[in-house]
Amino acid sequence: MVGNSEKPDSRRLTQTRAGKSDLRKLSDSQLLARRLCDLGLDIDGTVLEERIEQLYEELEARGIRFRPHVWMSDDWFSPDGVPGIAVPFYLAHPRLMRLERRQMLEVEGGTREWCMRILRHEAGHAIDTAYRLRRTRRWREHFGRASVPYPKYYKPKPNSRQFVLHLNTWYAQSHPTEDFAETFAVWLKPRGRWRSEYRGWPAIRKLKYVDELMREIGDEKPKVVSRRRSEPLRTIRKTLAEHYHAKRKHYGLDYPGFYDAELQRLFSRSPEHSRNPSAAAFLRRERSRLRQPVARWTREHAYTIDQVLDEMIERCRKLDLRLAGSEDAARHDALIMLTVQTMNYLHGGHYRVAL
Repeated sequence: MVGNSEKPDSRRLTQTRAGKSDLRKLSDSQLLARRLCDLGLDIDGTVLEERIEQLYEELEARGIRFRPHVWMSDDWFSPDGVPGIAVPFYLAHPRLMRLERRQMLEVEGGTREWCMRILRHEAGHAIDTAYRLRRTRRWREHFGRASVPYPKYYKPKPNSRQFVLHLNTWYAQSHPTEDFAETFAVWLKPRGRWRSEYRGWPAIRKLKYVDELMREIGDEKPKVVSRRRSEPLRTIRKTLAEHYHAKRKHYGLDYPGFYDAELQRLFSRSPEHSRNPSAAAFLRRERSRLRQPVARWTREHAYTIDQVLDEMIERCRKLDLRLAGSEDAARHDALIMLTVQTMNYLHGGHYRVAL
């Protein structure tokens, strides 16, 4: 998912079994040593409770009877066969949101707008399950067969108008079920202007279908009424350190970078520049100023961009590259190069299916 420049909403705290202020007193190392099941978190009394209630109000305003049940886990997801939504634990406490930012460079769903976008998407999955929509002929005609295997990676077409734009990384293109969930989310958004925004796009056929479909099933009783909770937080015994190690591995790069030629055009190995600042040190110092706009422009996960930067820095160090001109010029050129390399990563089909 993509970075968001807003600060997470931390106005309300949650109760923990060890006391309301317990998590705030722990250092990062102490938190990372804790198991997720021992965090003592609950949705009640948090910003999550408010946002789930907002989702229910949006469904009611659209005349939809169905209400997905929601529980806390280690990430966002809606399991196959379960008409409900799992939400990540870190949104239940501001101290954990700060840790999430330090570990992953962003807090996915950390602002009200971002959180509601994801909740609407996951509600699309849940309502698909609740009414077994993917089994119908019309659903398949618009979105394809849900039985198509989920890809580990997908290669989006940023200019395609066959799909709506809702979550980052052109997520509707990753799989038919994600296409439906994204289309539903765009349709559900209060005061949304999808009829005008998608006028002339082939994707509007899907939106009109969802509009018609929701009118048909609005007051119907769901066909699947299971209240099962998949991987609830209280059952997850891994530590926060183990959790973040796996999460960083998921968003990291798993292909070799070949940046030497580009870096040597950007920086210099010439003896005449040997006394100039090193390119590696310069990129390390400028890391945040480079990463943030690239995350905003490319809609790539901030942690992945940071990995591209790490590879660039390591190659600069090994090649002993130096600045050849002003820092302003180097910053401008490095920003362009980082954007290009990130887009190469995107078009190379390396986007992971995450939600």
